[in-house]
Amino acid sequence: MTPTSLGLLLLRVALSTMWIAHALLKLFVFTLPGTAQFFDSIGLPGALAYPVFAAELLGGVALLAGVYARQVSLLLVPVLLAAAWVHLPNGWVHTSTGGGWEYPVFLAVASLVHWLLGDGDYSLKRSPFLTPGASRA
Repeated sequence: MTPTSLGLLLLRVALSTMWIAHALLKLFVFTLPGTAQFFDSIGLPGALAYPVFAAELLGGVALLAGVYARQVSLLLVPVLLAAAWVHLPNGWVHTSTGGGWEYPVFLAVASLVHWLLGDGDYSLKRSPFLTPGASRA
Protein backbone atom coordinates (compact mmCIF):
# COMPACT_ATOMS: atom_id res chain seq x y z
CA MET A 1 0.00 0.00 0.00
CA THR A 2 1.51 3.29 -1.10
CA PRO A 3 0.81 6.60 0.60
CA THR A 4 -1.02 7.75 -2.55
CA SER A 5 -3.26 4.68 -2.69
CA LEU A 6 -4.02 4.98 1.04
CA GLY A 7 -4.74 8.71 0.67
CA LEU A 8 -7.14 8.12 -2.21
CA LEU A 9 -8.91 5.36 -0.30
CA LEU A 10 -9.33 7.60 2.76
CA LEU A 11 -10.57 10.49 0.63
CA ARG A 12 -13.06 8.27 -1.16
CA VAL A 13 -14.36 6.72 2.08
CA ALA A 14 -14.70 10.14 3.74
CA LEU A 15 -16.60 11.58 0.78
CA SER A 16 -18.84 8.51 0.52
CA THR A 17 -19.64 8.63 4.23
CA MET A 18 -20.65 12.28 3.94
CA TRP A 19 -22.91 11.62 0.92
CA ILE A 20 -24.60 8.59 2.45
CA ALA A 21 -25.11 10.38 5.78
CA HIS A 22 -26.70 13.40 4.10
CA ALA A 23 -28.98 11.19 1.99
CA LEU A 24 -30.12 9.27 5.06
CA LEU A 25 -30.65 12.54 6.92
CA LYS A 26 -33.04 13.61 4.16
CA LEU A 27 -34.80 10.24 4.28
CA PHE A 28 -35.09 9.55 8.01
CA VAL A 29 -34.90 12.93 9.75
CA PHE A 30 -36.29 15.55 7.38
CA THR A 31 -38.21 12.98 5.26
CA LEU A 32 -38.30 13.28 1.50
CA PRO A 33 -41.58 15.26 1.48
CA GLY A 34 -40.10 17.57 4.13
CA THR A 35 -36.96 18.02 2.03
CA ALA A 36 -39.17 18.81 -0.97
CA GLN A 37 -40.97 21.46 1.10
CA PHE A 38 -37.62 22.95 2.09
CA PHE A 39 -36.52 23.06 -1.54
CA ASP A 40 -39.78 24.88 -2.39
CA SER A 41 -39.18 27.36 0.45
CA ILE A 42 -35.79 28.39 -0.96
CA GLY A 43 -36.99 28.74 -4.53
CA LEU A 44 -35.96 25.35 -5.91
CA PRO A 45 -38.51 22.94 -7.37
CA GLY A 46 -39.63 20.61 -4.58
CA ALA A 47 -39.52 17.64 -6.95
CA LEU A 48 -35.75 18.17 -7.19
CA ALA A 49 -35.41 16.76 -3.67
CA TYR A 50 -35.97 13.22 -4.93
CA PRO A 51 -33.23 13.07 -7.59
CA VAL A 52 -30.87 14.90 -5.20
CA PHE A 53 -31.55 12.23 -2.57
CA ALA A 54 -30.95 9.47 -5.14
CA ALA A 55 -27.74 11.11 -6.37
CA GLU A 56 -26.44 11.45 -2.81
CA LEU A 57 -27.25 7.88 -1.82
CA LEU A 58 -26.22 6.14 -5.04
CA GLY A 59 -23.20 8.40 -5.47
CA GLY A 60 -22.10 7.68 -1.91
CA VAL A 61 -22.43 3.94 -2.41
CA ALA A 62 -20.52 4.13 -5.72
CA LEU A 63 -17.75 6.12 -4.04
CA LEU A 64 -17.54 3.66 -1.17
CA ALA A 65 -17.31 0.71 -3.55
CA GLY A 66 -14.98 2.53 -5.90
CA VAL A 67 -17.23 2.17 -8.94
CA TYR A 68 -16.28 4.93 -11.39
CA ALA A 69 -15.57 6.96 -8.26
CA ARG A 70 -13.67 9.63 -10.14
CA GLN A 71 -16.65 10.46 -12.35
CA VAL A 72 -19.05 10.23 -9.42
CA SER A 73 -17.05 12.82 -7.50
CA LEU A 74 -17.19 15.18 -10.46
CA LEU A 75 -20.89 14.60 -11.10
CA LEU A 76 -21.76 15.39 -7.47
CA VAL A 77 -19.93 18.75 -7.42
CA PRO A 78 -23.02 20.68 -8.66
CA VAL A 79 -25.01 19.35 -5.68
CA LEU A 80 -22.35 20.74 -3.35
CA LEU A 81 -22.25 24.07 -5.15
CA ALA A 82 -26.04 24.31 -4.88
CA ALA A 83 -25.75 23.57 -1.15
CA ALA A 84 -23.15 26.33 -0.85
CA TRP A 85 -25.53 28.71 -2.64
CA VAL A 86 -28.34 27.79 -0.24
CA HIS A 87 -26.11 28.42 2.79
CA LEU A 88 -24.44 31.57 1.43
CA PRO A 89 -26.76 34.00 3.27
CA ASN A 90 -25.95 32.29 6.58
CA GLY A 91 -22.30 33.29 6.54
CA TRP A 92 -19.05 31.43 6.18
CA VAL A 93 -18.88 29.02 9.14
CA HIS A 94 -21.11 25.96 8.81
CA THR A 95 -21.89 26.09 12.54
CA SER A 96 -23.74 29.38 11.95
CA THR A 97 -27.50 29.31 12.37
CA GLY A 98 -28.82 27.56 9.29
CA GLY A 99 -25.30 26.42 8.35
CA GLY A 100 -22.68 28.42 6.46
CA TRP A 101 -21.18 27.82 3.06
CA GLU A 102 -17.64 26.73 3.95
CA TYR A 103 -18.44 23.02 4.44
CA PRO A 104 -20.07 22.39 1.03
CA VAL A 105 -17.35 24.45 -0.70
CA PHE A 106 -14.64 22.42 1.05
CA LEU A 107 -16.36 19.19 0.00
CA ALA A 108 -16.65 20.46 -3.59
CA VAL A 109 -12.90 21.11 -3.61
CA ALA A 110 -12.21 17.68 -2.06
CA SER A 111 -14.39 16.11 -4.77
CA LEU A 112 -12.47 17.96 -7.48
CA VAL A 113 -9.19 16.79 -5.94
CA HIS A 114 -10.46 13.22 -6.01
CA TRP A 115 -11.46 13.62 -9.66
CA LEU A 116 -8.03 15.04 -10.52
CA LEU A 117 -6.07 12.35 -8.68
CA GLY A 118 -8.06 9.35 -9.91
CA ASP A 119 -9.87 6.30 -8.65
CA GLY A 120 -7.08 4.74 -6.61
CA ASP A 121 -5.80 1.19 -6.33
CA TYR A 122 -8.66 0.00 -4.13
CA SER A 123 -11.52 0.59 -6.55
CA LEU A 124 -13.82 -2.06 -8.00
CA LYS A 125 -14.31 -0.36 -11.36
CA ARG A 126 -11.79 2.24 -12.43
CA SER A 127 -12.30 5.04 -14.87
CA PRO A 128 -11.68 4.20 -18.53
CA PHE A 129 -10.99 7.89 -19.16
CA LEU A 130 -7.37 8.16 -18.10
CA THR A 131 -5.20 10.66 -19.84
CA PRO A 132 -2.24 9.25 -21.80
CA GLY A 133 0.65 8.48 -19.51
CA ALA A 134 -1.45 8.90 -16.38
CA SER A 135 -1.09 6.37 -13.61
CA ARG A 136 -3.99 4.50 -12.10
CA ALA A 137 -3.19 6.03 -8.72
